Amino acid sequence: MKQLTILSGKGGTGKTTLTASFAVLAKNAVVADCDVDAPDLHMLLHPEVIKMQEFKSSKIAVIDKIKCTRCGFCKEKCVFDAITSDLKVDAIACEGCGVCAVTCPANAITLVERVSGSVYISKTHFGFMSHAMLNPGESNSGKLVTLVRQNAKIVAEKENSAFIIIDGSPGIGCPVIASITGVDAGLVVTEPTLSGIHDLERALQLLNHFHVTPFVCINMYDINAANTESILSFCRKNRIEVVGKILFSPEVTEAMVNGKTIMEYSPRSAVAKEIEVIWKKVVNLMSVN
Repeated sequence: MKQLTILSGKGGTGKTTLTASFAVLAKNAVVADCDVDAPDLHMLLHPEVIKMQEFKSSKIAVIDKIKCTRCGFCKEKCVFDAITSDLKVDAIACEGCGVCAVTCPANAITLVERVSGSVYISKTHFGFMSHAMLNPGESNSGKLVTLVRQNAKIVAEKENSAFIIIDGSPGIGCPVIASITGVDAGLVVTEPTLSGIHDLERALQLLNHFHVTPFVCINMYDINAANTESILSFCRKNRIEVVGKILFSPEVTEAMVNGKTIMEYSPRSAVAKEIEVIWKKVVNLMSVN
């Protein structure tokens, strides 16, 4: 079983579009949406949930009204203003830091786990999908990404799938690290802009640090020929495989508006054909490695 994580320096580079298209082409791969801060893969793959579990990560302070002496010390020490004037905990403002519990003279405050979101295993027209949804105000974590990946691996082993395709979070933070640990390759989707080049270099450094084979795809390469050449030159110099270049096309946006991948919406388009070439190239390179 091979695992491929698709990365990007920022949101909107085409990472999820490429992931969904790969799911269509792979047919029997398990897809994992690890961009749990802003999961939108379901908008293109329309999963039918078959299993759901609660995800508990963050904590919230609870005040024991019997023990509480109403001294107001907790309100004074809370930098998040999560203790109200009548000494109740504001569930939205509370960060679960525990300062109130540590400093309470009467030991009337404890921290309890709260449900931070839900984790799903679903069925799509193109195979199984592992994904999650955080509750409003909850923050992403490597723990949640790891859980999504673990579920994907369990399903892949059960279904004898050859590939797990992971839609990672943008950037290089903790959730991204959790999405690339132990994978066979990382495909960085970049744009021919100055910020795109900078983000690409950071993502490649991260993959190199974790000894993950890097691939690069340049999306909308035709919007700036000079920057595209800079990316190609950088990759040649560092012996990094550029698996493809995708031109800008309004059809991609039209497909998303219609809730479809470009492979379904316009399979004969230049973009769809190029994505198919990229997928075949990635599969061949991963097979060799």
